[in-house]
Amino acid sequence: MKKIISSKIFITVLVTVLIIIVIIFSSIPGNPIHSLTRPLSVVLNPIQNAVSFVGDRIGSFFSAVTEGMDIREENQELKEEIAKLEYELSQSEEATRRWEELKDAFQIKDTFEQYEIIGSSILTREADEWFSVIRIDSGSKDGLNFELYDAFAAVDARMNLVGRVISSDNDTAKVLPLLHEGFSVSAKVDTVNGIVVRVTGENQLKQSGLCKVSMIPEGMSLNVGDVLVTSGKGGVFPAGIPIGVIDSVHNDSELNRYATLRPYTNLYEIKDVFVMIPEPSDDDSSESIQIASDTAT
Repeated sequence: MKKIISSKIFITVLVTVLIIIVIIFSSIPGNPIHSLTRPLSVVLNPIQNAVSFVGDRIGSFFSAVTEGMDIREENQELKEEIAKLEYELSQSEEATRRWEELKDAFQIKDTFEQYEIIGSSILTREADEWFSVIRIDSGSKDGLNFELYDAFAAVDARMNLVGRVISSDNDTAKVLPLLHEGFSVSAKVDTVNGIVVRVTGENQLKQSGLCKVSMIPEGMSLNVGDVLVTSGKGGVFPAGIPIGVIDSVHNDSELNRYATLRPYTNLYEIKDVFVMIPEPSDDDSSESIQIASDTAT
């Protein structure tokens, strides 16, 4: 039985090989086999055409697969190039924004000539920075000497008040932000003979990004939209630093009159802080500040 099967397979293979050989040689012009096999062309041509058709289809399939792989590689390269360009664009936009901020910061020195301005980058800022301090990359080596001063004013690139520097080591310093309940500053309405008030951080307001305005003089009033700046009283903060705008006014009673203020600076977005160090002078004086959060970390 096995011999019969083997013989059938052998005969089939042999016939197939012979047909292929005949087809190949019969297609060669001038070949004697071409004239001998002409009567068989009626039978062989369909077979030859079928073989050619299958060959062409197989070739087209592999060609399409190869082209598809090439296109996929090109698409991947294009995606990587686009991602690279988008990253470079974002870096360029960030650099432009930082440059604009730093360019604005040059005006700080022009406005407050009697102060040395130290530019610092924010190193750490906890998720809930209203309750924490901000650490910056300037320290005692940069002139933040607490043997001479109790605190230093800190502003953003647009000269808006950020807070005050309360401590430092050799390389870093801590800034108490104006929304912190331990922060306090004397302020005035930014008008001629504007009333003087007190701006402080307040536990119930800081989650809304607001400060409390108190100590409103009797018989005087604040209005929504009033702009407050530092009054210059106390010695730490020079007069004229923008703080923010009155957001709401509350006159529950003569003994409980207060307002809320929305600071100009955005503690979530700023990346740079500028510390204002008074230039040494013979009559230099500093404010003695009671900081409730000196031990804040």
